[in-house]
Amino acid sequence: MAIERSTKRIVDTNPHDEDSEEQILEKSLRPTTFSEYIGQERLKTNLKLAIDAVKKRSDGSTLDHVLLYGPPGLGKTTMANVIAHELGASLRVTSGPAIERAGDLASILTNLQDGDVLFIDEIHRLRRVVEEILYSAMEDYKLDIVIGKGPSARSVRLDLPRFTVIGATTRTGALAGPLRDRFGIIHRLEYYKEDEIGQIIARTADILGKKISPDAIKLLSTRCRLTPRIANRLVKRVRDYADVNGDGIIDTELTTSALEMMEIDEYGLDPADRNMLSLMVENYGDRPVGLSTIAALTGDEATTIEEYYEPYLLQLGFLERTPKGRVVTHKAREHLKKHK
Repeated sequence: MAIERSTKRIVDTNPHDEDSEEQILEKSLRPTTFSEYIGQERLKTNLKLAIDAVKKRSDGSTLDHVLLYGPPGLGKTTMANVIAHELGASLRVTSGPAIERAGDLASILTNLQDGDVLFIDEIHRLRRVVEEILYSAMEDYKLDIVIGKGPSARSVRLDLPRFTVIGATTRTGALAGPLRDRFGIIHRLEYYKEDEIGQIIARTADILGKKISPDAIKLLSTRCRLTPRIANRLVKRVRDYADVNGDGIIDTELTTSALEMMEIDEYGLDPADRNMLSLMVENYGDRPVGLSTIAALTGDEATTIEEYYEPYLLQLGFLERTPKGRVVTHKAREHLKKHK
């Protein structure tokens, strides 16, 4: 039987509600320049070169369309903000699910100015009819629209300003080939290193006006799944704990107590992660388990398992994917014994 838990997990890499306190905090912590953006050095080097080249040219050209992909929480939206800021351009933000009709996209495109950046989050969730309009807009800066209905309908081609699309996706394989081919710059965001996460934690604590010890930084950097979004979330929760149970200074003792209260272990796993692994072991032993079966065991959707549980567990070596299903590894079994 699945344990009862909050739908908003501390270690969930999915952003919470747009107007929530956490989202407001996250926006305030976002860097705006490459020098402030910690990590992703290879990506920054390539993008900075492309942006500098655009700035040097005086032919009115714009930055090639950019596709950023990788696990959630690694900074794709933040990087889009940095790109727009470095270009000195206005940023228009939308998402694939929000553009329901072709008319929605047409309205967005016709309101852009020369050099603007259009950021489309979850671009793999664009409807096919919307995708087809985006093809010519990205390639030729033209918008084909149909006016009228029936025999009197006619097609009109409108000129669009030169703009740059930045698409973000956690599932690059779900993108249609023709759409993917229209991106001139395609990069994957990788998980961060512990020392990079440590720098992010120190920066966040400084912005929040809190003192944090080096040992506390090191401890938190091992518990946040090498993901900035989770790191910022943990710093905020530990800050709250320190304010209530201490003098506001985030030290090792208070950090350890806060993490124990949140039941986040040394690998950054929470009760939901351990529950999923335990249910697989208890019900199927060392046999492979199908994705839909895991979803039924935990009460989560299959896409949630695949996008938010699996990537980190696979990276840890706690899960293996086989042609017959998912298998809990010996390493994971040993870990579960410590947390019974």
